[in-house]
Amino acid sequence: MSPRLIALSQVTKVYGAGEAEVRALAGIDLQIDEGAFVALMGPSGSGKSTCLNMLGCLDVPTAGRYLFRGVDVGALNENQRALLRRNYLGFVFQGFNLLARTSAVENVELPLIYQGVRPAERRRRALAALEAVGLADRAEHGPSELSGGQQQRVAIARALVSDPQVLLADEPTGNLDSARSHDIMKLLAGLNRDRGICIIMVTHEPDMAEYAERVVHFLDGRVQRVDVGQSKAGGP
Repeated sequence: MSPRLIALSQVTKVYGAGEAEVRALAGIDLQIDEGAFVALMGPSGSGKSTCLNMLGCLDVPTAGRYLFRGVDVGALNENQRALLRRNYLGFVFQGFNLLARTSAVENVELPLIYQGVRPAERRRRALAALEAVGLADRAEHGPSELSGGQQQRVAIARALVSDPQVLLADEPTGNLDSARSHDIMKLLAGLNRDRGICIIMVTHEPDMAEYAERVVHFLDGRVQRVDVGQSKAGGP
């Protein structure tokens, strides 16, 4: 059995107070093991994105516990949570969030600058990350010279360059056509399968969710049900 990586226990998240109170999460339980591939689905306002933000240490529970490798994330201060994000987590978003006047390899180097990695080592690791996503030959191209799918691959390389244990993807195919979407999902599935990176992805597209091993359905701030994926993650 794979070691437990993440455990949410009766996690609640409330924004506002009184008549303005919004209960984004209403007491969820969720366990995710190392090397898992999990999709979070549900209608707008169901709590899936709030849950992803919680898992990414961008927010903390109002009540309940979030354990990462047995550490209570809610008990960490802001600096400690930032270190956890920096050392263990990678993020991929629907918008590629690349710097427009910066080359692909320079975009990928950015997280390593914040980590204080020396320039030569930064460049070596950034090029290796671009190689991993099939873009070694586009290292010096700017975002305007890349297709949408290529820009998302650069964003994935940027998330990978710090060797994260968990990759958190928020609608990673939302801005792509069907063919490019499946290309990105095959890439994510390959990283999960070959590198053992745990992937947690928010999506509203059922055919994208089929790449995951488990699909967690949210409704009204609660986990409605958990389905087994369609095993596309085992593909090429």
